[in-house]
Amino acid sequence: MRRFDRWFVVIGLVVATGCIGFLSSRHAWTFDWTRGARASLAPESVAVLDKLRGPVDVVGYISPTGPLREQIAAVMERYVREKKDLRLSFVDPDLDPAASRQLGISGDGALLVRYAGREERVESPINERNLSNALERLARGGERIVAFVTGDGERQADGHANADLGTFMSQVERRGIRAVPLNFSQTRGVPEHTDLVVLASPIAPLPAASVAALVDYVRGGGNLLWLTEPDNQDLGTGPLADVLGIRVLPGVLVDGQGSTLNVNDPRIVVLGDYPFHAITRAFRDTTLFPQVSALAQVSAHEWAVVPFLRSGERSWTAFGGIDNDKPSTVAFHPEAGELKGPLDFGFALNRLSPSPAKSEQRAVVIGDGDFLSNTYVGNGGNRALGERILDWLLGDDVLVDLPSRGAPDRVISLSQDGLNLVTFGFLVGLPLLLLGLGGGIAWRRRRR
Repeated sequence: MRRFDRWFVVIGLVVATGCIGFLSSRHAWTFDWTRGARASLAPESVAVLDKLRGPVDVVGYISPTGPLREQIAAVMERYVREKKDLRLSFVDPDLDPAASRQLGISGDGALLVRYAGREERVESPINERNLSNALERLARGGERIVAFVTGDGERQADGHANADLGTFMSQVERRGIRAVPLNFSQTRGVPEHTDLVVLASPIAPLPAASVAALVDYVRGGGNLLWLTEPDNQDLGTGPLADVLGIRVLPGVLVDGQGSTLNVNDPRIVVLGDYPFHAITRAFRDTTLFPQVSALAQVSAHEWAVVPFLRSGERSWTAFGGIDNDKPSTVAFHPEAGELKGPLDFGFALNRLSPSPAKSEQRAVVIGDGDFLSNTYVGNGGNRALGERILDWLLGDDVLVDLPSRGAPDRVISLSQDGLNLVTFGFLVGLPLLLLGLGGGIAWRRRRR
């Protein structure tokens, strides 16, 4: 009987092991025992995934060399645990450089997140915060209406000329942004449900009625993107500048910093470093700005004005003509009133909205519109910066505010007395203790 009992126990163990193996292949149980559940998604990210009622495709345009693919896969594994129909795939951008350029993929690569016919791009750093923000933008759905002022030689949102913005706007349309024309000679004021108005580098003076409509729109709490140029000072936009509390400085901003990147025309301002703002947070791409106008802030104004584009130490505002054949020969003439840099040429403005339907009003003024034109939008990070500007103006800059969940024991805080005690213990106390133990052991052995 004892033999049979042993065989029954062995058979029972084998069957139990097989059942456990079968269940483990069908079901997975994951337990996160880290403090603060740092190895799992934050509740805010889980709430975003619950809003997505269909499959989500994530395509990583990442080179197979290096550890970046494995790091991204580790981040995405947390999302797959919560949403089973989220799929991740990788594409080598070097195998299809044309498609990568069309999508604006550069630098360390990026992720394209696609959901319900729309897509969002996530660039470095690819972390939970940025990825959850992209998913939240997709979950919001609906089109954002961006109205482009027309009728006075402005850059066209659907134009194919070198100076127009057709390439940039066709790429951001896939993110749920729809561009519509706004001609004040055909309509009174800005239509309702307009999320943003863009005044993109007019070349003819604006009629007084158009300027008044723009001023009323801003005073009423509307968001505005104003792209101005060095030769746009006398176009009747003074009242608009007054209501925003900014001034467009005369002259063309020139900067010798571009020569370090083989840009020989000092009228092309090259930036690789940016003042801190939500638009430029963790943004490290190089951007090019041809024919820039410097800006100044009017003091004691109701707007909170933060510069996010600034020229280098070797820049100044050049007056008069510049020889197109030899632009590098331009010189600084302080006696003529030229101002030495660094000078700001991009302002982000915000204030409490005068409209009861909104909590905050935002505006951006940039002294150049060429950087988003069909000619220059593909250079460096120009397109990515333009997308960040639109996101901020449309209120999509920080959608999911994830709390910091770092390991609590990564940093040890010691007072000066504690540090002195540790130093004395390791450098003096511990060696004396070891010497004493060694001497005691040697003394006991001699007595034996």
